[in-house]
Amino acid sequence: MAPATLQGAERTEASPFMEDPGARTTEQWSPTPEELASLRTTVARLKAAYPEVDAGTVEATVRAAYDSFRQARVRKYVPILAERRSRKTLAAAVGSAPDVVGDAR
Repeated sequence: MAPATLQGAERTEASPFMEDPGARTTEQWSPTPEELASLRTTVARLKAAYPEVDAGTVEATVRAAYDSFRQARVRKYVPILAERRSRKTLAAAVGSAPDVVGDAR
């Protein structure tokens, strides 16, 4: 018996069935108004926590952290995850342990 073949079906690199319909397709991150407000708050908090780091570096670090979560399906936790990632990066840059806000250990 010959194997069955699909007539007219072509193989492509990306199957439409494998794509995530909820994922953002743009390369550049475009924040929602809530995320933008959170980003500003995070930048202000980290500028105060790391005064020895240039303000532009703090802002770039926070934007990069938010950008790393641009395809996250659940957006609710992006601000706290981005802030933690930013704190870790900035602490490594200045050679100190990251200050963890609200962590009762």
